[in-house]
Amino acid sequence: MWVSPRPALLLLLMGVLRHGGASGLLELSLGKFRNVLLNQTSPVEAVIRNIASNVTVVIFQVHAQQSDVVISFDKTPSANSSGVGVDRGLVSVLRPEQTVCTWYLRALAAGQVLSTAISIPYMERDPIPGGCNLEFDLEVDPNIYLDYTLVDIHIKFAPANLGYTRGASPPSCDSGTGQSSRWRLRYDVYQYFLPENDLAEMVLMSHIRKMSGVHSVKANGIKMLTLTADDKTNVYFSSLPGQGVIYNVIVWDPLWNTSAAYIPVHTYACSFTDLVDNCSSLSKLSTKVFFTAFAVLGLFTCFFGHRFWKTDLFFMGFIVAAFVFFVFITRVTDLSYDVRLILTAVAGIIGGLLLVVSWWRFGSVLLSMFVIGLVLGFLFSSTLFFTPLGDYRVFRDDVVFWATFTCVALMIPVLFVGCPRILNILASGIVGSYAVVLAIACYVYTSLAYITLDLLRRVLNNYFSRAYTNVPFQRNDFIILSVWAMLALSGVTVQLRRERSEVPFPPHPYLTWKRERERRSTNVLDPSHHIPPLRERIHNKLLHIKEFFQRDQPAGERTPLLL
Repeated sequence: MWVSPRPALLLLLMGVLRHGGASGLLELSLGKFRNVLLNQTSPVEAVIRNIASNVTVVIFQVHAQQSDVVISFDKTPSANSSGVGVDRGLVSVLRPEQTVCTWYLRALAAGQVLSTAISIPYMERDPIPGGCNLEFDLEVDPNIYLDYTLVDIHIKFAPANLGYTRGASPPSCDSGTGQSSRWRLRYDVYQYFLPENDLAEMVLMSHIRKMSGVHSVKANGIKMLTLTADDKTNVYFSSLPGQGVIYNVIVWDPLWNTSAAYIPVHTYACSFTDLVDNCSSLSKLSTKVFFTAFAVLGLFTCFFGHRFWKTDLFFMGFIVAAFVFFVFITRVTDLSYDVRLILTAVAGIIGGLLLVVSWWRFGSVLLSMFVIGLVLGFLFSSTLFFTPLGDYRVFRDDVVFWATFTCVALMIPVLFVGCPRILNILASGIVGSYAVVLAIACYVYTSLAYITLDLLRRVLNNYFSRAYTNVPFQRNDFIILSVWAMLALSGVTVQLRRERSEVPFPPHPYLTWKRERERRSTNVLDPSHHIPPLRERIHNKLLHIKEFFQRDQPAGERTPLLL
């Protein structure tokens, strides 16, 4: 991933306003963004003048990429008059005849922080974001609060209130639940993805402008869901470490058909400051080694899986055993990730060998193809729920989700029960080429890795079902999707052409071995009949090796010849 150069250099190149000392003054215009460089010691005074009389509320907000900023109504911030964070804002409810608003900005920690600020006006009929706040410190809190883990992202916000004229008392938040109260308001939650593999500060500054105002949010964001006043004002999304995402909420008053936007909030679901596993290097070395080796085996299987039948069986058995074992060991132990991955690799190898041994002993094409068809069905079902279908509310229920997922996965081996060779070639081509996609995802971000990763998260985490799993699909994803499709199509085509004149499957290995053994034991004319037993052959081989290290004895007389 590419990280931006030093902010100071960018500011010099772009002519961004610099503030230093006690004279820092930032003149703002309503609805206009201004970039500003903040520090800890010298607060910047942001001022808006000549506010129109029909404006009743001004929402002022400031955004930085990774360093917290402090925004307050006073030079000396207090808990109920200030906010701290990378995306924070304040609501100024205007008094009659008021035409000037003032706020103060500074960096929370030492060092300079590049930020962008904007003030957005709203009229008396527009709802007021966070106007019925009962949870957070500010009396009116338009902020969206975000927490993330490696699994999910949680956003929450305070309910809004109805708009009102200057000088009037705000409507009661709990006086009733009718259409004349704030309970008629609706909340639309929007999501916006930053460009993939780009952690530049200025990229965030330019794109967060698209998610600040009502019209720009509707034009650029992806509407994920709508909440009513009866719903809890918190939403969960799947975490995308290393991928920048911006969230915002539009509150809508259906009576007056007016809207207002909360303060947009962004996250990369990773740390910029950690020395290990930071936003620039998310994949561990063990993950890269594991999936690179897995991709090599998958690429071989993609083109030669049916010809090298036992290798194909080993590959599919490895997948099943590794997945089941990783889920089990993660659920029941607290081992480190690297240890779990090593044990998973060992379990996968054992599982692959067991499937090969079962084929050698029993020679059941039906059993082998059921396992292979199940792997392909698993991938097909995961891809189906990777689409927007997976975010339907009905699939929030685990019983409905797993029943549907299992039926779709089982449908593949059932449909191809009459043509097992075609099923095996399709499975080896599609699954083998997807292993290459997983290896690419260890080095370059791609959303295609979440086809299986989101399913793994749902298996491992009891509450992941509440998360919306929408992911970006940008240029890198189209390129990698094309590579996947090309590899799968090429692998399937090559195998179909090569195997069309061959027998569908090899003969039963155990019966073949047993028949050959009986033939050698009864046919004295067969040269193999005279082959010594295994124990004798091993003993002779060891004697040969021992003789190789012994000193040769000289031939002939040791004493002089008698004359």
